[in-house]
Amino acid sequence: MVKNLIFWLVITVILMSIFQSFSSNDISDHKISYSTFLSEVNQNQIREANINGHIIHVTKKDNSKYVTYMPIHDLKLLDNLLIKNVKVVGSLPEEPSVVASIFISWFPMLLLIGVWIFFMRQMQMGGGKGAMSFGKSKARMLSEDQIKTTFADVAGCDEAKEEVSELIEYLKEPARFQKLGGKIPKGILMVGPPGTGKTLLAKAIAGEAKVPFFTISGSDFVEMFVGVGASRVRDMFEHARKSAPCIIFVDEIDAVGRQRGAGLGGGHDEREQTLNQMLVEMDGFDGNEGIILIAATNRPDVLDPALLRPGRFDRQVIVALPDIRGREQILRVHMRKVPLSKDVDPMIIARGTSGFSGADLANLVNEAALFAARLNNTVVSMMELEKAKDKIMMGSERRSMVMSDSQKEATAYHESGHVIIGRLVPQHDPAHKVTIIPRGQALGVTFFLPESDTFSISREKLESQISTLYGGRLAEEIIYGSKNVSTGAFNDIKVATSLARNMVTQWGFSEKLGPLLYAEEDGEVFLGRSVDKSKHVSDETARIIDEEVKLLIEVNYNRAKVLLNKNIDILHAMKDALMKYETIDALQIDDLMERREVRPPKGWK
Repeated sequence: MVKNLIFWLVITVILMSIFQSFSSNDISDHKISYSTFLSEVNQNQIREANINGHIIHVTKKDNSKYVTYMPIHDLKLLDNLLIKNVKVVGSLPEEPSVVASIFISWFPMLLLIGVWIFFMRQMQMGGGKGAMSFGKSKARMLSEDQIKTTFADVAGCDEAKEEVSELIEYLKEPARFQKLGGKIPKGILMVGPPGTGKTLLAKAIAGEAKVPFFTISGSDFVEMFVGVGASRVRDMFEHARKSAPCIIFVDEIDAVGRQRGAGLGGGHDEREQTLNQMLVEMDGFDGNEGIILIAATNRPDVLDPALLRPGRFDRQVIVALPDIRGREQILRVHMRKVPLSKDVDPMIIARGTSGFSGADLANLVNEAALFAARLNNTVVSMMELEKAKDKIMMGSERRSMVMSDSQKEATAYHESGHVIIGRLVPQHDPAHKVTIIPRGQALGVTFFLPESDTFSISREKLESQISTLYGGRLAEEIIYGSKNVSTGAFNDIKVATSLARNMVTQWGFSEKLGPLLYAEEDGEVFLGRSVDKSKHVSDETARIIDEEVKLLIEVNYNRAKVLLNKNIDILHAMKDALMKYETIDALQIDDLMERREVRPPKGWK
């Protein structure tokens, strides 16, 4: 940077000197036309004329001075001046110096050479950003002082942290492992859905171990030029060896590590060469080099088997979606940066965010902070957190949507049917909140809050879910008649039918068909999977499957219908509460189910 400044400073000084040498002398005399000058000569008003080429400095007899310019060389001027007794003085025209003349003649060539040198230096310099450095690694290095992330900033993946904790001990004290002949894994593959914290965990490893951290994306290796990817891999490992012990983190490694020569789409020579070079570099490690390669992907099924064999990626660390305790811990980590009111309970939010990743939970806390800021609140309360959760799960409230009273009433009956059946059937998750405020594509929403994470579901609970799904449609049918049932139950029917079909074809919950698998899993054709997607069941079996699915639906449909008819008073009371408050919570639902007077919601005016 300093050299470039000096270079341009010298160029500026030279140009300024040239322009100054060519600039005319400062002429303070008054300028007169040549014709006027000749007239004054004829009138004997001129005393002296100093001729310098075409420039004439004139002194009149009254001592006034001016300058005039001879447009063409006038041969008669000198004779005329002598006849009129004008003193004539001649001056040698000023000429540029020899150095200036040479520079002027060579200036275009020197300018082209200077521009060429400048661009060549830019190509070869600039930290790998120049055009001539496309074979250099794009990995960004973070020194041990730049990495502030530690395991305290990572929550919700305790098992993954335990698996990688020994890497930190090895990077700090490699001799303790080597003296017993132990070898640390050369490669760690982190596998998990997007947003679960794979990159954060890799940075935490580097932060705890206090070693340099190289980070690069898998897509940064592959270019349109043949051999560039392999060159970048070699350059990256060369830099890593100079900084060992260190960590190389390759995000989205499936961009470069896909299976070679598989599928129907042909190969990709540049990507495969890059993968081959990576395989060679990983095999070229010595046991004491202290370089650990950590890669992350959410598609381990597409990776090349050679990449996953022992000696390369020795260990796979599963970074799964957090469970309920993990979600609570993640929320607490992100809530440390936000002022909270005393009513905030992270566990309640964690219970209602099943399936959320760490990134989703971070977004939830941020949305809650934005809600509080819009209301000019000084702290974030439970109300803002609930609003943020509802917005992420179901979309923003559509309060501008105009609904007639009859539509609101039908929606209130529909949602009340879901809540009542969910409370009366066995093993169903308790209702947390129900609203008739439109959100996203839904006119109303009922939220069921599980008390804990569920990893396997019993048949009784599945059948209870089917009954609850049909509770909304049945409420409309009981109140308005079968001919006035709306299309609002479309998604409920879709989910219930899918559950019933899975119970019959995949989970073995049909006495007639038995515990057999009647559904084939979909495979990726372009990963060398089977292209044949023909049915593996006979027409007779398919007919029985349809009958069993229909029977399962009918049984639970009729059960929900009986329960609603028995509790028709609660259905009307819940409809009235929803029409009045629009949203009711678990405490108000308890009042309704126990046939008590409904308390107003919190903050109701």
